[in-house]
Amino acid sequence: MQVRSGLVRGGIAAAAAAAALLLAAQGATADTGTKAEDGAARGRLVPNGGTSGLGVNLDKGNDTKHYYNTVLFDLKLSDGSSLKLYCVEIETNIDEQQDMLETPWDKYPNPDSPFTKNNAKINWVLHHGFPTEDLKGIEAELKGVTLHDGLSQAEAIAATQAAVWHFSDDENLNRDKPVQFGSADNGADVLAVYDYLIGADNVGIGQQPKPTLSITPASAKGEAGTKIGPFTISTTGDITDLTTKLPEGVKLVDADGKAVTESQVKDGAKLYLDVAKDAKAGSAELALEAVGHLDTGRLFVGENYAKHPAQSLIVAESQKVTVDTSASASWTEAGVTPPTTPAAPTTTPAAPAGGSAPLANTGVDASLPIGIGAALVLAGGAMLVLVRRRRSNA
Repeated sequence: MQVRSGLVRGGIAAAAAAAALLLAAQGATADTGTKAEDGAARGRLVPNGGTSGLGVNLDKGNDTKHYYNTVLFDLKLSDGSSLKLYCVEIETNIDEQQDMLETPWDKYPNPDSPFTKNNAKINWVLHHGFPTEDLKGIEAELKGVTLHDGLSQAEAIAATQAAVWHFSDDENLNRDKPVQFGSADNGADVLAVYDYLIGADNVGIGQQPKPTLSITPASAKGEAGTKIGPFTISTTGDITDLTTKLPEGVKLVDADGKAVTESQVKDGAKLYLDVAKDAKAGSAELALEAVGHLDTGRLFVGENYAKHPAQSLIVAESQKVTVDTSASASWTEAGVTPPTTPAAPTTTPAAPAGGSAPLANTGVDASLPIGIGAALVLAGGAMLVLVRRRRSNA
């Protein structure tokens, strides 16, 4: 049996020289390296960081097996936040002194790697393995399997990393001796979780979009006695809190004129301001905030990979990010024709009331911190209406 240190194989962040953490600004790298996408996250592995799992034995054919350490790595991003990641490139050294850049799946440095065809399967492993699922949650999925004194963190890390390697590097956990220095019970538990993560339940999860949010149009006008809108909500996040502050005689409603409930404020929702006929001229601002997931499965590749290959890593848990946008509305008194602004001689007349260019989606820097929740605020006048319902983040 050949034993390889995690610093060389399988990724344990053992002590190379503990250099000072250097975090460069985002941007394109040299032609010989990885090019950073717009808004891509950048960071470095924490020297001697990460959480170790049990070492595993992987089959190499010819009745031989090789030993690999397993580690849930810590990556420190340039904004000070951090990520937990697993290795997806088992035969490449880690490099704690090279920046890691967030990279699309289709730009994985080795296009012939099993990662290319199995990345959705890997993402499913990450969504259902540790730490995205806690230990009790993983145990609950092992139907018909009895673990030995429950599932430990070290067992869960070993099983999740081994399942990732199964798809990213075409490696298989040795079934006779899954772990090197643990007990037979440890090995049985690791094997049970591994089999679940690579089994028939794994149908794959595609690369997830970054959270976005918009309200269209950015502004609208109307008259008292009418409904102003619709304001169309577009988001890839989740909205769980609704707060409205409106002048007296103005309500937030749906297309049928019914008061909007919190559950209706989601992607595709169309909201209106129902202004009473006797309302005085006024205005309101619609400010929307949504919180979503910047998802598990984000790939990080070494900045100087072409010259100095560094072990590629993949995010093992989602971050929380908040995105926001706003729109405005105004109305005149019923029966009062609003003044018009003459158009400049070289331009076309202004758009009719109720129309304007839509507000562009507000995306988010990939390195921002993330949770689930949201607030919808309409700034207006004297009456405060508060509707709030908390949801679980699970």
